[in-house]
Amino acid sequence: MAQMTLMTGPERRRRWRSEEKSQILAEAFAPGAVVADVARRYDVATSLVYQWRREAAAFESPGFVPGVMVDGGGEADRGGPRTALVIDLPGGVRVRVAASAPASVVAAALRALR
Repeated sequence: MAQMTLMTGPERRRRWRSEEKSQILAEAFAPGAVVADVARRYDVATSLVYQWRREAAAFESPGFVPGVMVDGGGEADRGGPRTALVIDLPGGVRVRVAASAPASVVAAALRALR
């Protein structure tokens, strides 16, 4: 039997508590889950689930990763620009940031890697 929710009065939108949103997001983005199926189960638009995820990501505090100090001259020994920062990403990808790189370029590159 189908379920129907009747909204009466001036307020036509449902209000979701943060605990309910968190539960729906956890189920929707669990490994192997289908967002549309979870949204249908809770009678929520799929686009709203994705909007909640974007909003939640905006409020998450940035995480920290362990840093490793390595002795070495960088690329200056080979005639290239001196490397100030090396970022090792999953899949064997390595990003090297030159000490002379403008901060705006470094920030844009790190945002793109996010």
